[in-house]
Amino acid sequence: MHRSNDHSIDRSRTAGADFLQLDPGQAPAGGLADWLARRLREAIGDGRLPVGSRLPATRVLAADLKVSRGVVTDAYRRLTEEGRIAGLGRGGTVVVDQFAPETVPPPLAAAQPTPAQPTPARPGGTRPGPARVTGPAPASPFDGAPATTVFDSLRTAPARIDLTPGVPDLAAFPRAAWLRAERAVLRDLAAPDFGYGDPRGTPALRRAVADWLARNRGIRADPGEILVVAGAAQALALVGEVLRADGLDVVAVEDPGSLGTRQHLGHRITATPPVPVDAEGIRVDALRAVGARAVLLTPAHQFPTGVVLGGARRRELLQWAADGGLVIEDDYDAEHRYDRPPVPALRGVLPEQVLYLGSVSKLLAPALRTGWVLAPTRYRDALVDAKRLSDLGNAALPQLVLAHLMESGALERHLRLQRTRHRRRRDATTAAVAAHLPGAAVHGAAAGLHLMLTFPDGLPCTDTELAAAALAHGVKVHPLSWHARLPHPPGLVLGYAAGTPGEIEEGIAVLGRLLQEAGPPLPG
Repeated sequence: MHRSNDHSIDRSRTAGADFLQLDPGQAPAGGLADWLARRLREAIGDGRLPVGSRLPATRVLAADLKVSRGVVTDAYRRLTEEGRIAGLGRGGTVVVDQFAPETVPPPLAAAQPTPAQPTPARPGGTRPGPARVTGPAPASPFDGAPATTVFDSLRTAPARIDLTPGVPDLAAFPRAAWLRAERAVLRDLAAPDFGYGDPRGTPALRRAVADWLARNRGIRADPGEILVVAGAAQALALVGEVLRADGLDVVAVEDPGSLGTRQHLGHRITATPPVPVDAEGIRVDALRAVGARAVLLTPAHQFPTGVVLGGARRRELLQWAADGGLVIEDDYDAEHRYDRPPVPALRGVLPEQVLYLGSVSKLLAPALRTGWVLAPTRYRDALVDAKRLSDLGNAALPQLVLAHLMESGALERHLRLQRTRHRRRRDATTAAVAAHLPGAAVHGAAAGLHLMLTFPDGLPCTDTELAAAALAHGVKVHPLSWHARLPHPPGLVLGYAAGTPGEIEEGIAVLGRLLQEAGPPLPG
């Protein structure tokens, strides 16, 4: 079976915590406790861990860093003796004093992980098509070029097994924790809180998001900089409206890249020229050649290839942005990782040239329709105005419940449980591909909620025809050609988070049988 490098990763490189983007590989030999204590002091000093912030339990942080619990206990002890943190029993360990920060190393100084190598693109894999097709949807989701309603059509199509990408394990939604948080919020809510609120979002959620981003994505932001929106879809609509009003009506996009994202952005923007992605992420030389002043990226986990924007490529991209370019950073599922260290967000490095989008769709559920935008100063007021005129702001009660989950640690506990479940399902998917699709190359297995498969030796049909045949046999998948306009090998995009291991194995077995029945691959 052809494989990407995801399954030959040196596990000595995979230790790391989302909390403060801690990477023990940066610690000097024999100095883990000193290094950890210093990093915690820096975070308290520069405001990423304000007074009242809760630190992870020692066993949890030690497991993330793959170090002994004694290392973390020793670091916590030092900060406790200095009067900077305190243990509150069942309340955990919290920051109790803030002080001047030490010198923080440059964000780009650390070596970036080497992503999996995707199969090189070759001509003839897909047929280029328009980014957006208006009008009624075809009778089948796979008839003709994908319309704007194609995902609605596929979502409502009957099937036994759904392997489409884009959702976490919805059956694991933390109903009990949500109900407890909702009761706590309603108990303390005053009558005026049920009125119209700030269109930017409730202060409680904006504070919670600011803390979450500082702890987990390496972004320091004031709550006043955060705009709460109805998911990434609304964020793209508002951003497109504001950019077009500013005279910026061309936004480059990755290729392959999300069809849905391209459709939402293309509804407001005149053109979305494709820029190729390789093993290091988007090709900045090709981006310069396109001439667009803005680009939409998924740098922490590129959709659909799964590659991480490499260190050298990040620096090249940030130089492009510093020269006047705007990066729209879609951080859509960066929290879900299994076999690689965490990757900090670009927004944390160059905030005035990066417009950041995040949401809870992959953390909790798309149905919550809750996300956030951090914009450069020059776009902030215009985005708030656009949000105000769109809907006066998100519903307040779900915002307050979500803020409670974030502040109490319940969301982080849920994420840890989800990672364990998703890893098992990822492993079931790769095993099933090895057994039933031996000619497929697997990409993006180290993180995320989906895999990309390519067939370097070709298929006996187009990938769209394979997806259509699979749906006829009760299995939903995405053809890679939906997400690629430049020449690329045929392939599939498979989501594994929402299915059981048995369903995943059965669905991929159906794909294997269909290919066997279709005959030998077409000549390249």
